[in-house]
Amino acid sequence: MASIIKDRAIVNDDWTVVRAAEDGALPAVDALPAGKVIVPLALWQASRDALTAAHGAANVGVWLAADSEPADIVGDFDKVALIAVDFPVFRDGRGYSIARLLRERYGYKGEIRAIGDVLRDQLRFYERCGFNAYALRADKDIHDALKAFTEFTVQYQGAFDEPQPLFRRREAVAAQKVSA
Repeated sequence: MASIIKDRAIVNDDWTVVRAAEDGALPAVDALPAGKVIVPLALWQASRDALTAAHGAANVGVWLAADSEPADIVGDFDKVALIAVDFPVFRDGRGYSIARLLRERYGYKGEIRAIGDVLRDQLRFYERCGFNAYALRADKDIHDALKAFTEFTVQYQGAFDEPQPLFRRREAVAAQKVSA
């Protein structure tokens, strides 16, 4: 069984990511593997009732491509177990924006998983945008990747995980000292 990083810990991954065929054709719902599946947004939109009936809502996740519109899944937050965001290549950063939109604009509270070309060097950036689970590329050392979360202790910019930029945090500390 493969492993992923979830909430800064290595855990077994019992989910199967379902991809379209080379020609772009989506698989039939009855052809999907048993168990927990993460399906493309297009398959979810075309077959949500059949997917939920076949697998149960707790066993279906949806993945968004880099060019997907996160607003398209908002009405289904309560019907999916997780949302994954696919990074087709490491240099495609559109998925960061998708995660921030899901968390900040649409208020998604569940698991957001990075899939695809996920590398150690980007894990902290993913987390700062709202991801909490990461399926690293198979050729990467997952144990070494955990170190990415503790290499930097202070971030200057505001982000999902710390909305206040450093200068505002420092101002707040200084104001507390003056009033004390």
